[in-house]
Amino acid sequence: MKKILMGYNFKREGFEALEGKFDIIYPDKEHFSKEEVIALVADVDVLVPNFSFRTDAEIIDAGKQLKLISNFGVGYNNIDVDYAAEKGIAVTNTPRSVLEPTAELCFALLTAAARKIGYYNNKLHAGERIGWGLFDDLGLPVYGQTLGIFGMGRIGQAVARRAVASGMKIIYCNRKPLDKETEERYNARFVDFDTLLKESDFVSLNAPATAETYHLMGEEEFRKMKPTAILVNAARGSLVDEKALIQALRNKEIFGAGLDVYENEPKISPELRDFDNVVLTPHAGTQTYAGRMDMEREVAKNIIHFFEGGEIDKVN
Repeated sequence: MKKILMGYNFKREGFEALEGKFDIIYPDKEHFSKEEVIALVADVDVLVPNFSFRTDAEIIDAGKQLKLISNFGVGYNNIDVDYAAEKGIAVTNTPRSVLEPTAELCFALLTAAARKIGYYNNKLHAGERIGWGLFDDLGLPVYGQTLGIFGMGRIGQAVARRAVASGMKIIYCNRKPLDKETEERYNARFVDFDTLLKESDFVSLNAPATAETYHLMGEEEFRKMKPTAILVNAARGSLVDEKALIQALRNKEIFGAGLDVYENEPKISPELRDFDNVVLTPHAGTQTYAGRMDMEREVAKNIIHFFEGGEIDKVN
């Protein structure tokens, strides 16, 4: 029977389809350490890391009969994908199950930052005085505003769908324009990155972490944004130079930000917590029970289809 090493002590419910087909090894604690994975992976056929576990060349070399790394997560920057390919090891991810939950949180961050929901909530919970006057502590509208989406893939389009339903205008920047039918569905206009920064009332980052997207948002980019604009990042922390973002917020170059991801997770730059106009969530894009179960089922589907035949979400 083929062996699966689960890097994390996942709930068993989502992996029911694997029971009886595979010998499954779970950690007794929350997760295996890197050293434990190296010690256990030698005779394992499948490794299932969660999205925060770094699966590097050392681990891949230790997996002498490893055939598949089935990542629990859509992003795969935690895995040395190229090296895995060199070794003939397939890598899969979970793009379908994360789609709606991530887009949902992304749009919630957008709305919360615009309408100052985090600010109001914190003040009221702390019992601090807050303005009840007609023109006190004003937020920004969402309806009728322009949303610029960087990365108009599945998640970007799911965000666009929510934005259109809220009466927003859509512009987007992508490697290449979408087909006309898809553009018409969202009434979306393809623009270059500079135009997106200058015209958007909200900039939503929905692209993967790659060498090309590293520090996509830096000092120069923040200066191009409107002083009333809001940055939303529910993609990957490396897309934003956090020092430049903090400086832009200090200098009031932008109105605020909604962030679910950070450069040095789980650490968050302490300065970000000092801003009333920044809404923070702890990489919670898929953090619902239903969302997590869907991710587990997608991991299981990839494993079963890899060995028995069928569609898999292969990234290398």
